[in-house]
Amino acid sequence: MGLVLFTVMIVVPILEITVFILVGRYIGLWPTLVCIVLTALIGTVIIRFQGIGLIATARKSIAAGEAPVGEVLQGLALLVAGALLITPGFITDTLGFLLLIPPLRRRLAVGLVAQATRRAEVRVHAAGTGAGAGPRARSDVIIEGEWQEVEPAGAEPPAPGRGWGKSEVAPADGGAPDLPPARRAGG
Repeated sequence: MGLVLFTVMIVVPILEITVFILVGRYIGLWPTLVCIVLTALIGTVIIRFQGIGLIATARKSIAAGEAPVGEVLQGLALLVAGALLITPGFITDTLGFLLLIPPLRRRLAVGLVAQATRRAEVRVHAAGTGAGAGPRARSDVIIEGEWQEVEPAGAEPPAPGRGWGKSEVAPADGGAPDLPPARRAGG
């Protein structure tokens, strides 16, 4: 990741400046500046039209009950293309225009999905499975989160001092049944 960041922040601007100088020598200063502005304008118009078409395709996918994964990835490619086209430079403009080619964009999206699928790893461990297995017996991964008990539909509320599906009775000291002793006493 560090090498990629170094390349983007240092090498690309140096290459862009070199290309500016070479193109400026060949066609002159003003035509070079006009080319930079025109590529940005043309790119934004193309991105707008392709983005509108992509949104329509995504809506059709959603209406058909399909996840618009490809459309989302192509939209991300359009976003990157827009950033590249707005950035002044002939190299970034070339990369941005390449991302505007729909077949190339689709191929890139398919490649990203394939790579993510190859790298994806899902593990599910049920607590208490196997002999003597406790909740952390199979994995040391802890997933923290908040939870809330939801009343089952049509069920009678529990008796005072009992929770849904709990069998313990209220503590003898009259405190809340599920709180540690320090919390029951108000501390």
